[in-house]
Amino acid sequence: MTRQQSASRSHPADGSLLHVPPIPAPRSGGQLLVDALKVHGVDLAFGVPGESYLEVLDALHGAREKIQFIICRQEGGAAYMAETYGKLTGRPGICMVTRGPGASNAAIGVHVAQQDSTPLILFVGQVGNDFVERDAFQEVDYRRMYGQMAKWVAQIDRADRVPEYVNRAFHTAVSGRPGPVVLALPEDMLTETAAVADTGRYKRVAAHPGEGDLRKLREMLAQAKRPFVILGGSGWNAQACDDLRAFVEANNLPVGTSFRRQDLYDNRLPNFAGDVGIGINPALTERVRSCDLLLAVGTRLDEMTTGGYTLIDVPRPKQKFVHVHAGAETLGRVYEADLPIHSGMPEFAAAARRLQPVTSSAWSDWTKAARKDYEAWLEPGPVPGELDMARVMVFLRKRLPPETIVTNGAGNFAGWVHRYYPYPGFRTEVAPIAGSMGYGCPSGIAAKLVHPERPVVSFCGDGDFLMTGQELATAAQYGVKVVFLIVNNGMYGTIRMHQEREHPGRVSGTELKNPDFAALARAYGLHGETVERTADFEAAFERSWSATTASVIDLKIDPEAITTRTTLSAIRANALKNKKA
Repeated sequence: MTRQQSASRSHPADGSLLHVPPIPAPRSGGQLLVDALKVHGVDLAFGVPGESYLEVLDALHGAREKIQFIICRQEGGAAYMAETYGKLTGRPGICMVTRGPGASNAAIGVHVAQQDSTPLILFVGQVGNDFVERDAFQEVDYRRMYGQMAKWVAQIDRADRVPEYVNRAFHTAVSGRPGPVVLALPEDMLTETAAVADTGRYKRVAAHPGEGDLRKLREMLAQAKRPFVILGGSGWNAQACDDLRAFVEANNLPVGTSFRRQDLYDNRLPNFAGDVGIGINPALTERVRSCDLLLAVGTRLDEMTTGGYTLIDVPRPKQKFVHVHAGAETLGRVYEADLPIHSGMPEFAAAARRLQPVTSSAWSDWTKAARKDYEAWLEPGPVPGELDMARVMVFLRKRLPPETIVTNGAGNFAGWVHRYYPYPGFRTEVAPIAGSMGYGCPSGIAAKLVHPERPVVSFCGDGDFLMTGQELATAAQYGVKVVFLIVNNGMYGTIRMHQEREHPGRVSGTELKNPDFAALARAYGLHGETVERTADFEAAFERSWSATTASVIDLKIDPEAITTRTTLSAIRANALKNKKA
């Protein structure tokens, strides 16, 4: 009987027919991998080609109607784009790189995915099994290299196990606390053939809150006088945000968001009290410290959210503390909760929405005051120099449509975005909790590729941009229309700020000589603008918004404007005063 004949065969005992699935035709490891990606619904993959995974690239050629392979200019940019995809969709972002140098460059995106709890799968070409442990060309043991940086690191040594490994990778990346997975692909495995069936599509696995947990939560809420909610983390979807909003509004709770997770709650709504992160509103700091019930949902309460673990006492918060998180390993890791709840975000939010509301009259004024503090914080103060970033943000918050996706890289420049731009809702913010420079440019490109129908504005610092700015070539190649705003102060601003605090007046290693960013954009065939005065920004932005290509606006700000709250000179003077004291 041939492979193409009927799969119905006689039972050896009673002569009855037994249905046996047909034996699949042999496929190469590379083809099995790409077929597995199709099974799991992959539509975009980001990468830089390498000879170590030519069989995968060839299989992608045959699958180009279903999977678009985005050719990037450096593996760090590719990994950032895949991580952005994971943030925006909740599905694993796919990144493909070659061995050794390619894998090393891509590690930056894996680290962001780990810190930001983003589902991502990195496929790395590897030396053949016949060369392993010989210190072969570009050989690295990825299990040891990535170690604790990923949820799971493995190497697929046999083609017949490709569907199994890829299936596990997808399940691992999205279940519990989401995160990155790394799979190494030996070159000979990719050319080897195997007759093996595909798996089904992955299914996310999540914990649900228990009835006892929900009863205890309601009891604690009913006893509170000054409750406060902090939302954060990953694993959210639009419905979960809607459900959590219904819970917050039914109980009239003040709500803040953790560092770079401001889009989990519509900042325009009366219950929103601000972002709990770097450059926090001092009034919000006091509110968190003085609350008598803290409900942290999804957030790890990481270093940036807690001001270096000082905002909330470690290990035992002084207020009653409820901690909801998708990862059991996170609960109790730093903070001891009165009520730890192990649950996925959609599962908890749906359950919280069904809770009977408590009487909130005891904290009605508390909630109103929190909102009033936030609205006062939105008002710009005086800024040195002719280009005022606060005024730029005031214009943008009025000009940008609510569906706009705003992305940013890492650096002090992002403080103006986080403070002065009210994010209107779910998936309007994409930013690295990990504080990884170079994120701004690739994240803007990936956001537009994922949502071509939505406007995308990407903020970069000058140092931040030049780490991955070559991805402008990717934007040009794929016709991606993004407005990139480069906040240019001619230095590594965050480090200079710390330098002045610790070693006032002793500038070392932080000065930058930058190119003409607008001219650089034009060299790629894109639109470029340079703005040095606040009055000139609106017209430059409108020209960029109307351009048929991506645009770069070089915003030359005064180096003195180091944060939204102070200047370099003030930091230096205060440091010198403290040294003399």
